[in-house]
Amino acid sequence: GRACGSPGMEGAAGSCWALLPAWWGLLRGLLLAVLAAGSCQGNSVERKIYIPLNKTAPCVRLLNATHQIGCQSSISGDTGVIHVVEKEEDLKWVLADGPHPPYMILLDGNLFNRGVMLQLKGTSRVSGLAVAVAKPNPPQGFSPGLKCPNDGFGVYSKDYGPQFAHCNKTVWNPVGSGLSYEDFDFPIFLLEDANETQVIKQCYQDHNVPRDGSGPEYPLCAMQLFSHMHAVTSTVTCMRRSSLQSTFSINPEVVCDPLLDYNVWSTLQPINSSGKVDPEKEVIIVATRIDSHSFFWNIAPGAESAVSSFVTHLAAAEALHKASDVHLLQRNIMFTFFQGETFDYIGSSRMVYDMEKDKFPLRLDNIHSFVELNQVALRNDSILWMHTDPVSRMNESVEAQVSNLLGILSNSSVGANVTLQEAGFSQPLPPSSFQRFLRARHIPGVVLTDHRTAFQNRYYQSMYDTPENIQMQYPEGLSPEETLEYVTDTAKSLAEVATVVARALYRLAGGANNTSAIQADPKTVTRMLYGFLIKMNNSWFQSIIKPDIKGILGDVPQHYVAVSSPVNTTYLVQYVLANLTGTVVNFTKEECLNPEKTPDSEKEMYEYAWVQGSLDPNSTSRVPYCVRSTVHLSKALSPAFELRQWGSTEYSTWTESRWKEIRARIFLVASKELEIITLVVGIAILVFSLLATYFINAKADILFSTPRDPGAVAY
Repeated sequence: GRACGSPGMEGAAGSCWALLPAWWGLLRGLLLAVLAAGSCQGNSVERKIYIPLNKTAPCVRLLNATHQIGCQSSISGDTGVIHVVEKEEDLKWVLADGPHPPYMILLDGNLFNRGVMLQLKGTSRVSGLAVAVAKPNPPQGFSPGLKCPNDGFGVYSKDYGPQFAHCNKTVWNPVGSGLSYEDFDFPIFLLEDANETQVIKQCYQDHNVPRDGSGPEYPLCAMQLFSHMHAVTSTVTCMRRSSLQSTFSINPEVVCDPLLDYNVWSTLQPINSSGKVDPEKEVIIVATRIDSHSFFWNIAPGAESAVSSFVTHLAAAEALHKASDVHLLQRNIMFTFFQGETFDYIGSSRMVYDMEKDKFPLRLDNIHSFVELNQVALRNDSILWMHTDPVSRMNESVEAQVSNLLGILSNSSVGANVTLQEAGFSQPLPPSSFQRFLRARHIPGVVLTDHRTAFQNRYYQSMYDTPENIQMQYPEGLSPEETLEYVTDTAKSLAEVATVVARALYRLAGGANNTSAIQADPKTVTRMLYGFLIKMNNSWFQSIIKPDIKGILGDVPQHYVAVSSPVNTTYLVQYVLANLTGTVVNFTKEECLNPEKTPDSEKEMYEYAWVQGSLDPNSTSRVPYCVRSTVHLSKALSPAFELRQWGSTEYSTWTESRWKEIRARIFLVASKELEIITLVVGIAILVFSLLATYFINAKADILFSTPRDPGAVAY
């Protein structure tokens, strides 16, 4: 039990010192274990300090040729003491009385309006905002979009129908607050999970509630939001910076990206997608938009603004393809689904541009007429309104064709539970893709909507444009599979609209047979509504997509155009359309994936897809198959970016800023005095430690010298 070098151990000194490497190895192992434990303990300490908020959606920065809109935090995130605001009187504490600014506000969804937001925007006492979803939806309506959507990018201007420009005749979205188009210099997050909202409220109740009119005592519950944006000022500025980086830097740091995706299109009769349609061949275009938007990033349910119309469009395409004599029709029909229409008609303006530049199989001259499905789910007394352009109808030839189109549509609704009425000759077109085609050429066309003047949709471009907004209701207790197959009243209603549209298109294309057999399937419509509005990851969608993209099937569908493409909506519209209008062919997987090597595949006319198929009833494996269709994708990127005209007033210039991280968390914060004391004590301990280390090191030869062995004799 005695140490090396102690009296009585002289003879064993050599063996004793020989043990030092072993002891040193053990010590090093213990040191590493302590460090590892410290690291784990560090993570554990962080988890004990912070509660992360995982189900949130940020407001991000978007830019166009002249402005930046949206929100951002400082580069290190913004922090503030939480204050719950459930009525307007609660704002007084935040804006004037509260002694602990800046504040992070937990705002009730019913107060998330322009008036309140502009009050908060004008003060330095607010560092950020977390918005709780209002349940039920705000009864007065809520639309953060513009009163005149896509103003300046449609057909009406000082040179064309100036009396209709800037919504002078009709304000289409009267409840629009324009909130999405404001610029906020603090972060704003949506709380998607009611449980997380309750955790924040409980933390507030425990620590932050004012007592007897005076401020609460520390520690206080605080929130930190991270959403710093890299792009500033405008698309012109951010694209120029990104371009310079890409030109001169080995590792370019791009600060913004154009909003882009793909349009989906197919034809009733196959055409050569890489060639050009004969100039004499007439084509009827049927169109809808497939994107939506809200104040918060990637929160875009778009039930009425987008889904109701493109689901109806898909159902009409299926009904038409089932007609026996479609291959004999004298006019072809093109089913078109535009992306990015919310942002100044990205998809339609690009298709028109491609047609003008001979980069698309069709030319504008091939277009016989244009039928667009807009918002169609909220009809009063089953009336569907037919909108036309009064300016182009002043031309006698166009007027005759438009009158013929309106007559065919009206006649197709006879006997159906849908009544079609003309909105009025003096009424301009609502915001629609058709306007971009009219800018290029006088084309006979009609836009079908559920509103004569202002939108019926009180939640246009908002997070509340949900299945409930279009009265989708299911009985309680249904399994996901039963819900998928349950035919709702909304599905029946939209199927009736699809039937009328399909029959009218058949007549318009030159069909002469009885149209009673052309019937949209409510079962298909209800499946699509469930998949596009409630749950993308369902058995039907799983069976109709390619195995390599099954990862796109998230739970809650969103229809924001985004900057990475194709987005989930585009993929699913593509494969649903192929499933409803295509043909199952007897090809092997290799033949399906490489049709150019397969004789009689007519690769120029058709697209082939090897899809997963349904689950085999007797096993867990799927039965895949090959689908042949005329479904194609075409680029939906604004021509402004092709032409590098980032300040264009002709084309959409919307970009989305890049960011490093998006996250939110809550924690308890100490008083400034305690933080300063802690800092000073920490610095004092550090200085003392440095001084002690210096003196110990300076006197090490004295403090740690080895005593000489008195028994040793020098010779």
